[in-house]
Amino acid sequence: MTDDDVRIARAEALLTDLGAADSPHPGGTLLAHLRRVRSRLADWGAGSDLQLTGLCHAAYGTDGFPRPLLPLDRRGELAAVIGDAAEAGVYLYAACDRGATYPTLTGPGAPFRDRFTGATLAPGPLALAGFAELSAANEIDLAVDDPAFRDRWGTQLLALFTRFGPLLSRAAREDCRAVLGGADYR
Repeated sequence: MTDDDVRIARAEALLTDLGAADSPHPGGTLLAHLRRVRSRLADWGAGSDLQLTGLCHAAYGTDGFPRPLLPLDRRGELAAVIGDAAEAGVYLYAACDRGATYPTLTGPGAPFRDRFTGATLAPGPLALAGFAELSAANEIDLAVDDPAFRDRWGTQLLALFTRFGPLLSRAAREDCRAVLGGADYR
């Protein structure tokens, strides 16, 4: 078993203890969704920290899934399991005020609003790329498992991920196109 396998197993155990295996979510349980997101990121060639971020991305709730498994004052517990870099990605994903952030995310100096604090963050290029990749993996998982979700949101998601294109890996862009339709974009 590799160090990455151990971190994944420890993260899944923590998520189970926090109730993710019992929390309903489109496509089954929240834990099943989190595992699929991590797997999709792995298939796209993401590194272990981004995979762990994907596995734990809903730990603090999200703008689209507001039920946290772990309160923010316990961030250290998650960091102890998945590492500081992966936990920072979880926080960034959870903190995103989508309505304020998504429209201009790829623009120069684009604001990234923290929904917990109201502050404007300035994530670096690698953090933004990880955020975009995770966003795509999360939404693609929902679209694959729920045709009604895809029918309702697919066009908007394709437009969003087309705008995110410069931040996404080629594998993510191709998967977005395959699942959501539309021409390949670069």
